[in-house]
Amino acid sequence: MRTSIVALLLPVALLIVAGCDALPGTRPDQKPSAAAPQITEDMLRERAREQLALGVKQYDAGDFDNSAKNLQGSLDHGLLSKQEQASARKYLAFIFCAAGREVQCRDEFRKAFEIYPEFALTAAEDGHPVWGPVYRSVRTQLIAEREAAAGKPMTLLPRGKAEGLLADGLVKYDAGEFDAAHKLLQAALTEGLSDKADKVKAMKFSAFSTCLLAKYHDCRNEFVKIYDVDPNFDLTPAEAGHPSWTKTFASAKAIAKRKLEREARQRAKGTPPLAPVTTPKK
Repeated sequence: MRTSIVALLLPVALLIVAGCDALPGTRPDQKPSAAAPQITEDMLRERAREQLALGVKQYDAGDFDNSAKNLQGSLDHGLLSKQEQASARKYLAFIFCAAGREVQCRDEFRKAFEIYPEFALTAAEDGHPVWGPVYRSVRTQLIAEREAAAGKPMTLLPRGKAEGLLADGLVKYDAGEFDAAHKLLQAALTEGLSDKADKVKAMKFSAFSTCLLAKYHDCRNEFVKIYDVDPNFDLTPAEAGHPSWTKTFASAKAIAKRKLEREARQRAKGTPPLAPVTTPKK
């Protein structure tokens, strides 16, 4: 009798065990799905860089709509380096300027400078008639803001002739009219700028203008003269990295520093200071 009961219950037990082994909602012969791969920060960073590279490639091909989408997408990841972010902003600025959207163009250039202070366009990019003036205007504005933040007091005195020539020269510079800018800035210096910072600014942008006109000898001399007014003069990282005058400024700075060191030694000996230095043409 016991053997009969066991024989009857055994198939039922086997069915129960088989049912327990099967996962809910799956067939007994269905294999469990593999775990989804985990997305890492490195994978997202690589994806951002791929989007940036694709955006630049599309820009070069003239596909500006898709380029803008990929450039913005690369920034949205928030994982690009500062230099890479500035590059993405630069191409977005180009696209906006080419589309006549100057406000957005200026905004992208400004963000590029703020993210990466060493940001600068190449000589060819700087000379572009569409976005070159916008870029230079943003750069000039940022320099003025930094000078103001450094504590330079604002004046409400009426502008003199020299100051007017300086302002007009800077406008011409921002418009890419470097020859006219140089002449106006030199006229401002000849007229007599009363403020030391204005003198330095006029000489600096006069140097920039001559370098952009490929007059590197005049550019170097103009940089050297600045140190007679301000021995501690230096360019900002963004300015110093400009390809049109990087080497010329470095050469001028070295010449000026040697001259200042010689003058300091001569003063210590009680001898008259040296005459202003000009470098020979090569």
